[in-house]
Amino acid sequence: MSIPRIKKGDTVAAIAGVDAGKSGKVLQVIPGLGRVLVEGVNLGKKTLRKTQDTPQGGIVEKEKPMALSNVLLYCPDCKKGVRTGRAQDGERRIRKCKACGHAFDS
Repeated sequence: MSIPRIKKGDTVAAIAGVDAGKSGKVLQVIPGLGRVLVEGVNLGKKTLRKTQDTPQGGIVEKEKPMALSNVLLYCPDCKKGVRTGRAQDGERRIRKCKACGHAFDS
């Protein structure tokens, strides 16, 4: 398993599956399973039991983890999901868009 190029808080675009073309913010990265949780993408239904917190119970829509290989980092300059490369910025390594050179870690 390689190191994920996507971090929590990044904006990503889904490139495969039912939600291909949608974008959202990364809520959680699960590197051991190679999965990522994206806000508003890959929604599934979950039933809730009646409790004191949820006295109504019912069915809610919730984000489900999707494969890390099915998302690309969203570039605001290119307006699409792009592949990234790594570049040296002084002492730090940063992620850059391969198409336009936009720096993501600034």
